[in-house]
Amino acid sequence: MTIGEKITHLRIVNNISQEDLAGILKVSRQSLSRWENDDVLPGLDIIKELCALFKISADELIDDNIVIHRRKRIELPDDNIKTKYFGTDGFRGEANEILNSDRAYKIGRFLGWFYSNPKYTMQKVGYRPKIVIGKDTRRSSYMLEYSVAAGAASSGADVELMHVTTTPSVSYIVRQDCFDCGVMITASHNAFYDNGIKIINSHGEKLEDGVAYLAEAYLDGDFKALGIEGDDLPFAKREFVGTINDYSSGRNRYIAYLISLAKHSMKKLKIGLDTANGAAWMIAKSVFEALGAQVYIINNKPDGLNINLDAGSTNMAPFCKFVKKNKLDVGFAFDGDGDRCLAVDETGKVVDGDKIIYLLASKFKNEDALEGDTVVTTVMSNSGLDRALKNIGIQMVRTAVGDRFVFEKMVKEGFVLGGEQSGHVIIKKYATTGDGLLTAIMIAEEMLEQKEVLSKLVAPVKVIPQVLKNVSVTDKNAVMEDEVVLAKFAEINTEIGDKGRALLRESGTEPVVRIMLEMKSKDKCEDYIDRIFNVIKKRGYVLNE
Repeated sequence: MTIGEKITHLRIVNNISQEDLAGILKVSRQSLSRWENDDVLPGLDIIKELCALFKISADELIDDNIVIHRRKRIELPDDNIKTKYFGTDGFRGEANEILNSDRAYKIGRFLGWFYSNPKYTMQKVGYRPKIVIGKDTRRSSYMLEYSVAAGAASSGADVELMHVTTTPSVSYIVRQDCFDCGVMITASHNAFYDNGIKIINSHGEKLEDGVAYLAEAYLDGDFKALGIEGDDLPFAKREFVGTINDYSSGRNRYIAYLISLAKHSMKKLKIGLDTANGAAWMIAKSVFEALGAQVYIINNKPDGLNINLDAGSTNMAPFCKFVKKNKLDVGFAFDGDGDRCLAVDETGKVVDGDKIIYLLASKFKNEDALEGDTVVTTVMSNSGLDRALKNIGIQMVRTAVGDRFVFEKMVKEGFVLGGEQSGHVIIKKYATTGDGLLTAIMIAEEMLEQKEVLSKLVAPVKVIPQVLKNVSVTDKNAVMEDEVVLAKFAEINTEIGDKGRALLRESGTEPVVRIMLEMKSKDKCEDYIDRIFNVIKKRGYVLNE
C-alpha cells in the first residue's frame, strides 16, 4: 500500500471527508488529493501531523524503502542491509589506502548521477543536482575534496565549495539552500592520516543506508544493482557538464545563524576555546568574539598534520590546565570537524557530554521546551546521569552508540534533545546533527541566564566510576562473533548482576572493539576489563598492544 493509499484508508476508516481533513491540515483540497493520488509526497511536517491525528507511528505511514527527497519519493533497496565501506559516520579509512582519490572521484560520480536520475528522485530528465562540499584541515582533505567535486561535475552536478568548515555548517547549508546533498571531507576525531567522506541528505541528516548501498555497488562495479547497462555511469556532455564554484558565503551565513541564536551578551565571560587545529579553527573565534566574549584560544594553527594532535575534545588535559591558569569562566573543546563539544568548568575540570545533556535538559524543561520530558542518550551514558535526570522529572532513553541512532530515535519519538558522552549533542530545534559550537553557545547562555558557574550547574550529576578500554584488533566483526569471547563476556555480566554494567561493542568508524565497565569500584572495573581483554588477546585478535 502506498502512502497515498494509506492516507485515503485512514481518512475513510476514521470517517473524515477529504474536505475536512484538508481543513484540519490547513492545506488545499487539491494538495490533499495529489498526496492521495501519489502525485507527490507530503512534507515531513504534514506526515508528523497525520501520525498525531491518526495515532500511528511514522513507520506505519512510510515504508522502509522510501526516502523523502525534497518532498518527493526515492525508492531504495531494503534498508535492512549491511554496508561495506560506509559505517555509522560515512566512508572512513587511512588516506590513500582504503580511501583514495579514485574512490572519492567515483563517489562524486555516483552522487551526480543518482540525484539527477528520475528513477530515484522523480526529477525531470536533464535536472542538474546541487551538491555542496566542506572539508576539515587534514592534508588529504584537499585531494579528496577536488576528487569528489570533479566526479560530481562530470556526472552533471553543480558543485559549491565551502572550503574549510565544520560538519554542522554543511548540514545547515544543505537544508537552508535546498541542496540535493552535502559532502563533508573529514575523519572527525581521528589522526591526520585518516580521512573520510560524510554524505548528508537534503534534510541535513546522515545519508540513508539504501543510498550508501547503491554507492558501494558502483564502487565495486556492480552496475546491475544500479540498473544500468555498460561498464560505467554516463558522463555529462557539452553544456550539461557541471560547474564547480566557491561558496564560502555559506560558511559566513552559518556563522550569522549561530550568533542569532544567542539571547545574551557574553561580554562578561572569559571563554577558552580549543579548536583541535581542525575545522572550527576560524569559526569558533569569530562567533564568540561577535557575541562579546573575551576569547582565549589554543590549537588554532592547523598545518595539515596537527589536527587532533594532543588537542581538542579527545585530549583534554592540556586545555584544562589552560582554563585554570588563565582563570577563565569556561572552556569549550571541539573535535576535528566541529560536531563535538566538551566543556571545562572554572576549576579546570572536564564537563563531558553526559553533564552537558543534564544542563541542557534542565534548561529546556524550565522553558517548557523539553518534549515528553525525555532525552535520548546511548548505552555509554553514565548511570549517574540517569539518576540526576530522574530527580528533576526527566526520563532517559538509550540507543546504540552513534549520533545517527540518537537522532533516529529523536525523530521517531518526537524528542528534541539527545547526545553522547563524547560530546555529540543534538538540539533538534536548531540542528539535525551534533553541533559543537551550538552546544557551547547554549551552555554559555544557561550560565548567564542562571547567573551561576558551570560547576554548580552540573553538580547534581554524580558520576559512577566508568572505565573504557579501546582495543585495536585484526577483525572487529570476528571478535564480536567469537563464541569464546562472548562466553567470557556473559560470564562477567552474570557476576556483576545488578551492581553495575558491562558493554562490549565494535567501533563504527575504526578497527577497534571497546570494553566498558561501570560500577562503584574502579579497581573492579579494571579487573573485569582485563579478564575480557585477555581472552581477546589469547584468541589472536589484538594489534599494537
